[in-house]
Amino acid sequence: MFRWSSRVAIALVAIGLAQAAPANQVWVVELEGAIGPASADYFIRALERAGEQDASLLVMRLDTPGGLDKSMRDIVKAILASPVPVATYVAPSGSRAASAGTYIMYASHIAAMAPATNIGSSTPVSIGGDSPLPFPTAPAPSEDEAPAEAEEEEPDAGAKPTGSAMERKVVNDAVAYIRGLAALRGRNAEWAEATVLEAANLTATDALAARVVDLIAEDLDDLLAKADGRVVEAGGIEVVVRTAGASVEYIEPDWRYELLGVITDPNVAYILLMIGIYGLILEFYNPGVGLGAVVGVICLLLGAFALQMLPINYAGVALIVVGVGLLAAEAFSPSFGIFGVGGAVAFVIGSIILMDTDVPGYSLSYSLIAAATVFSVLILVFALGAAVRARRLRAATGKESMVGGTGQVVEEFVGEGRVRAFGEVWQARGAADATFPRGGRVTITAVDGMTLVVTPKAP
Repeated sequence: MFRWSSRVAIALVAIGLAQAAPANQVWVVELEGAIGPASADYFIRALERAGEQDASLLVMRLDTPGGLDKSMRDIVKAILASPVPVATYVAPSGSRAASAGTYIMYASHIAAMAPATNIGSSTPVSIGGDSPLPFPTAPAPSEDEAPAEAEEEEPDAGAKPTGSAMERKVVNDAVAYIRGLAALRGRNAEWAEATVLEAANLTATDALAARVVDLIAEDLDDLLAKADGRVVEAGGIEVVVRTAGASVEYIEPDWRYELLGVITDPNVAYILLMIGIYGLILEFYNPGVGLGAVVGVICLLLGAFALQMLPINYAGVALIVVGVGLLAAEAFSPSFGIFGVGGAVAFVIGSIILMDTDVPGYSLSYSLIAAATVFSVLILVFALGAAVRARRLRAATGKESMVGGTGQVVEEFVGEGRVRAFGEVWQARGAADATFPRGGRVTITAVDGMTLVVTPKAP
């Protein structure tokens, strides 16, 4: 009886422990489009939550043409420090992991691709330039031009780039970075260098054969089946990936991701910056309303927050501010167009060079720049200028409009009498000892109730 009770108790304890043990969880996040601040923040927060929930694996479904260097490096750092293994899966078919996506693939614990996908084209885009890096290499001499002793020399390891020192620094930094990731994960370092220097590309099948990726998976279920049992190093220790029978949880983007995705669009950030500037100018011109200040400050802060997350050229920001200032100066102090033309030119140049990158998806639309320039000129020069000039004009109605006008003395008087002005006869008052002859002209200097304060008008 005792033995039977003991066995029952042991079985119940075992069942309870089995129920208490958490089931394997696989988290799935999707990154589609250019890699930027919003996608980096979304992935990093999802990875941190996966670690808190003891997930077995985080799968990143990736389809990207590239993105910003800073955002890509933030994602890579999070993967390298993560105790949760990360599998980057280029899917579905037709997707790509280009440029920044290649670095993320190399950093991942497991790199997988769906059929009919590709990886590569990791040449850095020149910062604020017009051409990609690396720049053209010096042409090799032809056989007819080569000196005879060249046959005895060892072949060059590679052609030397003819770009500037900064361009070579960018290329060499990218090469060293991706080769370091390749060495860490045991992947093909030679091809990694080629995709930076020559923008090399590989299909999924060729990437698997070249040891660029670890496996090809038809779909997510196939990926989880092939990843099960793999040993990877995560968080400084070896981890066995357990995905058999795991529950799959898809992480949906939240409001923070949506907000960052909207405001970090360079065109949206530019519009917010312009609305903020216009709002503050309106408030300074007509203080006390409050609407311009509230809208202006909110938009200006949102625009500034977005711009500090983007690769911007601060000379461009300075030129935009100077341009707006010159346009406003044209409205307040007409300079026959000098301030206006100079402000428009500064505004356009600053807007064009504002984004310090040629990465697709992170450049300002020229049509938006043209529209913003025309709108700024219309608002700051013509509308604001007309309002300023209207304020400076003498009042056209009421008592104030009478000041400075002229009248005619009806009958001679000393001190006080009557004058005709604006088609009516008014009681008038002048200096106590001043004589106003009949028919004489007077100048109205003030209006005191129904009495005009006048002085003799010089002939």
